[in-house]
Amino acid sequence: MSTPNTVKLELPFKAPFDWPRTLRFFAGRATPGVEAVEDGAYRRAIEWAGDSGTLQVTRHPRKHCLIATIDGAAARHAQALAAPISRMFDLRADPRAIGACLAADPWLAPLVDAAPGLRVPGAWSGFELVVRAIVGQQVSVKAATTIIGRLVERAGKRIDDHPHERTAWRFPTPAALASVDLAQIGMPGKRVAALQGFAQAVATGAVPLDDPAADTTTLRDALLALPGIGPWTVEYVAMRAWRDPDAWPAWDLVLMQSIAARDPALVRPTQQRTRTDAWRPWRAYAAMHLWNEVTDRMGAARGG
Repeated sequence: MSTPNTVKLELPFKAPFDWPRTLRFFAGRATPGVEAVEDGAYRRAIEWAGDSGTLQVTRHPRKHCLIATIDGAAARHAQALAAPISRMFDLRADPRAIGACLAADPWLAPLVDAAPGLRVPGAWSGFELVVRAIVGQQVSVKAATTIIGRLVERAGKRIDDHPHERTAWRFPTPAALASVDLAQIGMPGKRVAALQGFAQAVATGAVPLDDPAADTTTLRDALLALPGIGPWTVEYVAMRAWRDPDAWPAWDLVLMQSIAARDPALVRPTQQRTRTDAWRPWRAYAAMHLWNEVTDRMGAARGG
């Protein structure tokens, strides 16, 4: 049911859809104060075209669709929000076609069999995702989440009278993050400089990261040209923000270790490339399956 201040959208997907693992991925990387996963739902505060509100996404108990509930003034933009929400939850993927391709590889076949509806979770904002990627360089997923929470408290904005305490903060704007004092935030000085240099580039429009009309090839080059941003960050953003199904973060430690465990002769990405190229054009999904395997085994978010 929809009201003027609440709109529910049914967003269809092709089955199977591994909703529990999608939520697990988001939960392990949720920005404290901004995003929350609880009671089978993903929730966050949002802004769209100057209007604010709350987004909640759940899986329909019977139909092959997700239910996106938008509360607040942002509900008036519900139809415009359908596309970015669908991209965020990878609803356009064809899991049977992707699975059939990847399952031809004996390494990936059991992983596809274990999680046939695995998706590549996206992101609400490309800017947020790059911030997380920079913060996450050379630290664990858990440590990155802790630091991101500190960034939100220093540079974000608390939402007055917000109905959900766990999502009562707005993520810092590029301008706010570029100018805030990040002393003793828990990152090395060079990484702080890289983070704020990136934020400044977005704030000035030099890197139009969330402009849907921007050319992704140009954006890749622009990101790589910034200090402290390397190929891993760019490929990770391509996977999750730009929806490139063939993006491959080759220097991800978990991916490198997963491949080397299967063939000790393949230690570095340059040695692994021939094998990973066989997973084209779905290497992003291969990465998700390898990350998921480790998470299933260890019970904690690893990789990505």
